[in-house]
Amino acid sequence: MSDARPIHRTDEHPEAGVARASFMNIPGGPVETRRQLMVKISWMLLWMFYLIYPVQDLLHGGHSAAGRVAGWLALAAFVAGYVALIVFRSLAGMRLRLCRAIVATMVAVAIVTTFGLGTAFLTLFTYASVAVAIIAPARFALAAVAGMAGLAVLVGLAADADRGDIPTIALTAFLSGVAMTGLQRLVATMKELREARAAVAHLAASEERLRLARDLHDLLGHSLSLITLKSELAGRLMDQHSMDAGKDEAARAQVADIENVARQSLIDVREAVTGFRRPTLPVELAAARTALAAAQVTLEAAPELVDAWPGLAAEEAGALAWALREAVTNIVRHGEGATVCTVRADESWEGDGERYAVLEVGDNGRGPGKSQPGNGLSGLEERLALVGGRLETGPGERGRGFRLRALVPLRTVTVTPESAEAR
Repeated sequence: MSDARPIHRTDEHPEAGVARASFMNIPGGPVETRRQLMVKISWMLLWMFYLIYPVQDLLHGGHSAAGRVAGWLALAAFVAGYVALIVFRSLAGMRLRLCRAIVATMVAVAIVTTFGLGTAFLTLFTYASVAVAIIAPARFALAAVAGMAGLAVLVGLAADADRGDIPTIALTAFLSGVAMTGLQRLVATMKELREARAAVAHLAASEERLRLARDLHDLLGHSLSLITLKSELAGRLMDQHSMDAGKDEAARAQVADIENVARQSLIDVREAVTGFRRPTLPVELAAARTALAAAQVTLEAAPELVDAWPGLAAEEAGALAWALREAVTNIVRHGEGATVCTVRADESWEGDGERYAVLEVGDNGRGPGKSQPGNGLSGLEERLALVGGRLETGPGERGRGFRLRALVPLRTVTVTPESAEAR
């Protein structure tokens, strides 16, 4: 029996888990390696057995040499389009226009080959129905699949196919499309569950960081402040009472050292607490998903957005996190009619040759109208200016909604061997 353990355990070497996971792909997750992509394509190609009918027709259907060549080329183009659609669908960020063009080509090939080579090519409508279910929006998927089944019936009748075969072909196309629609919804649900788990993990980490910051401040902050005050008081008392000259100077030097060490420790603790309390992009993204869901707004953000700029300096990263928080707050409060919030990460080169990290947040609502920017955007603009960045706001695509673009210099943190050892 197989051992139903997780792919990667904490007690094994990380490379072993990676090697084992390279052959596997979590449903709904983006394909990360070529092996995973090849495994997924291989599984999908197992369902190509319906092509046995057009293949037999090309081999034994009595077509001319030109007809056979055209038929094989059309069949190869159809399969290539189907495989390309799987590849684009598996990669993060599906190119919708290109996928629509591929599906339209597959439907055209199915129609042309049915009329030109025979009704055996009606089985291509089964795969065309599946392809339509892949790219169709969830609310239109069933209607699109039903439309493909109806198109198969019309083409079959027009091509004078066997009346007994037409219902079977149409039902097969419809059921295959419905199955793919259900699989698409299952994949979407699993993706949402993984994102929810990631959000819970980020929020838990954020809560722990805040707790640690409070404990540091309450425990060490008070003690170090008391040490500093007592050192200052001891120094004043030494000035008021006469002591031996040599001992007096030595004692004063020791007290001064205590005061300096305590004061520097207090500064270090405050800086550490400030770092813990600085917002981060993963935490703000998780909080944004929760806030937008409460406002019935769908958040569309690529999974790699969390680690878009792993080497970005803390101040610049914090400024982008503040920008995301302010943008989401504006959508929740003022985004009338908004149903979708899109978050994108990009990079830009300016005229002076400096590279910038760009965080863009937009919605599909009614937009800001003629209202002036509020205090939140003004404060965000000042915060970005402190790190050498800038804020750009305006209408979204096609003049709809509101778009916010935060740009900060992409200055990465250089880790020296000494600092690495210190960690």
